[in-house]
Amino acid sequence: MIQNFKNTTAVLTGAGSGFGLECARIGARLGMNLVLVDVQQDALDQAQAELEAAGAQVLARRVDVSKADQMEALAAAVKERFGAPHFVFNNAGVGAGGLVWENSVQDWDWVLGVNLWGVIHGVRLFTPMMLEAAAQDPAYRGHIVNTASMAGLLTPPNMGIYNVSKHAVVSLSETLYQDLRLVSDQVSASVLCPYFVPTGISQSHRNQPDALKSQKPTKSQLIGQAMSDKAVGSGKVTAAQVAQKVFDAISADQFYIYSHPHALGSVQTRMEDIVQGKNPTDPFAHKPELGQQLRAALRAA
Repeated sequence: MIQNFKNTTAVLTGAGSGFGLECARIGARLGMNLVLVDVQQDALDQAQAELEAAGAQVLARRVDVSKADQMEALAAAVKERFGAPHFVFNNAGVGAGGLVWENSVQDWDWVLGVNLWGVIHGVRLFTPMMLEAAAQDPAYRGHIVNTASMAGLLTPPNMGIYNVSKHAVVSLSETLYQDLRLVSDQVSASVLCPYFVPTGISQSHRNQPDALKSQKPTKSQLIGQAMSDKAVGSGKVTAAQVAQKVFDAISADQFYIYSHPHALGSVQTRMEDIVQGKNPTDPFAHKPELGQQLRAALRAA
């Protein structure tokens, strides 16, 4: 149970917007040192200026979280400036859609690189630092929060590449939680599974590598992008509200963090299908018109 955040250090990837920025804002109010990490320099600069003005000690780094060497340099810089962090928010993520067989190798490399390898690097580099700090100080408490998605617990169609990355993050996080339980009572973990929340993720293509920007999107990818824009843009729960849920979960040592608990009905249906050996339930059973629209759009000449 962690109640006092003052003078602790948090590493936040994807800190230039969305959940990362909102968690950083809460951190600044609580008197935390902040390590802001993002691939988008202008957003990073803006976040740094805002949070320093709020009184926080800030280390800002432009990092591609998919790159091992850049993440290793980040970990070294964090240790040098603040020592072992108390909190790590492996939050950087990108969205992508389309029929699974239409995703190129470059699509897979980009999405898995950011969404999965970014989390892997955060876990492999910062967990040992946190455990070492815990071994040296009985009062030390640490917590790792990995951002997955409800798409890590469900399999909505026409966004398989994203689903795959987020299912992997859920599995990694669950295993991390169990592994930590084996070796320490001072460091724990959570997984954040947001549903549709207005953040910058639906516009992830702004940060695509050049090789992808020159690639012409397929029809299914364009349809997926339009559906994502609409769903994310219509979200009623804000990123700031989700960030508060994250801090509440850390304080309570709560592993699963949901922005929209009502969506768990679909997770339960999926789990029942698995246990009963049934074919996957139609994901549009509750809103058949959405499924009809998607089928019609994909089958149109």
